[in-house]
Amino acid sequence: MDSILSEQWLWIIIGALLMVFVLPLMFIWVILNLPPEMKVAATFAIIVGWGIAAGYKDWIISKREEERQKSK
Repeated sequence: MDSILSEQWLWIIIGALLMVFVLPLMFIWVILNLPPEMKVAATFAIIVGWGIAAGYKDWIISKREEERQKSK
């Protein structure tokens, strides 16, 4: 058991899992504890950021498809 607990990959996986599960919950908790005006601003910022990320993803995908078409 001691040899498993001393492995670096195990702690990397545990840290990654904690970040995936705990950080979003802490983020939501912080937003819910903000004053009402800041909640609206934070919600708006999340929506705008989400839209920018989705648009960038679609742009990258279309660029890759164009490059595949040119290489054929």
